[in-house]
Amino acid sequence: MTLDKNYEIKDPKLADAGRRRIEWAYREMPVIKLIKQRFAQEKPLAGIRISGCLHITTETANLALTLREGGADVILCASNPLSTQDDAAAALVEDGIPTNAIKDEDEKTYYRHINTALNHKPQLTVDDGADLVATLHTSRRDLICNVLGGTEETTTGVIRLRSLDRSGKLKYPIIAVNDAQTKYLFDNRYGTGQSTIDGITRATNILWAGKKVVVCGYGWCGHGVALRARGMGAQVIITEVEPVRALEAVMDGYQVMPLIEAAKIGDILITVSGDKSTIDKAHLEVMKDGAILANSGHFNVEINIPALESLSRSRRRVRPFVDEYFLNDGRRLYLLGEGRLINLAAAEGHPASVMDMSFANQALCLEYIVKNRKKLEAKVYPVPEEIDKQVARLKLRALGIEIDSLTPEQQEYLTSWEQGT
Repeated sequence: MTLDKNYEIKDPKLADAGRRRIEWAYREMPVIKLIKQRFAQEKPLAGIRISGCLHITTETANLALTLREGGADVILCASNPLSTQDDAAAALVEDGIPTNAIKDEDEKTYYRHINTALNHKPQLTVDDGADLVATLHTSRRDLICNVLGGTEETTTGVIRLRSLDRSGKLKYPIIAVNDAQTKYLFDNRYGTGQSTIDGITRATNILWAGKKVVVCGYGWCGHGVALRARGMGAQVIITEVEPVRALEAVMDGYQVMPLIEAAKIGDILITVSGDKSTIDKAHLEVMKDGAILANSGHFNVEINIPALESLSRSRRRVRPFVDEYFLNDGRRLYLLGEGRLINLAAAEGHPASVMDMSFANQALCLEYIVKNRKKLEAKVYPVPEEIDKQVARLKLRALGIEIDSLTPEQQEYLTSWEQGT
């Protein structure tokens, strides 16, 4: 482990391997490449201090390098104790971006790293889950006067920030990057879907075909997980608390039932709800012997781990990222990745191609905040529509795809009311 006043990583010798993987990810991030090229010329973030609390992956590395190319002074910390790719962290430090992240760090280290990132006295914050912003609004309030604004990457983080906003306690403007169409329709659906299946497969080496897979929550992440599980031949069951989403799942061809019933028959249960104790003690008590539990939401609260421990006589690690809980009644349940994000704990997170759009939104929204800082109030803003569409246009261009444009006559028709039958 290397320790310094502004960075802490596992092993600097991993830098070469990390740099090669960062370059590999960059191949699949053409929109970030275009933004980076423009940023290098225009320097829209010149002299701006940015603190980012994100999953420290190869894709995040390319975002950080893009922000630095735009003139920013960037420091990073992890947004999840199990999501860090230690080689990517080492490469970032060697390339001059202080990074505070070690895979499997404990909670004390996790928050020390957040505070190190905040010692940077950020003018912009980039968050994934809102732990950085929450710390800034509680124990580091003295630094808020420096902050121009920030961005938030995830559904969970946006929920927390909107709560902070409603309470009147949010102290600076934040753009909800998660809510951009070019983010949630692709990152949440296709990214979470593929990477969740990947993480569970790497951890367990199971055969999906024929398995009864219970997906707890049918938001966009749930859409993706269900779609990919069905594609692997699984029998997918959806559980929901929102009637419209439950109805949509029915119309999409899935079986829908209460979780207490699904828990009795599920071989694999995956939480993507964003809420705590989605899988609770009552569900654990009726699960079949050998059931596998995984979380692909955000924090490790979606599966009630204390309840699982209270029902168990022993626990052992049977494979990397697989803990076997031997219950008092003789059943065995298997918890993956300590209940943390399985797609990042046991795999590599979302593919670079989909993170290309999410991080393009991040970069462009940070530029937007700097340009419009005098106009923005302390509240949660949506991603400006022009940025959302710009990201889509750039992605299409990078894919070599052209689309049609409206004629003046069509534009007039869509903005008028006079013409009818």
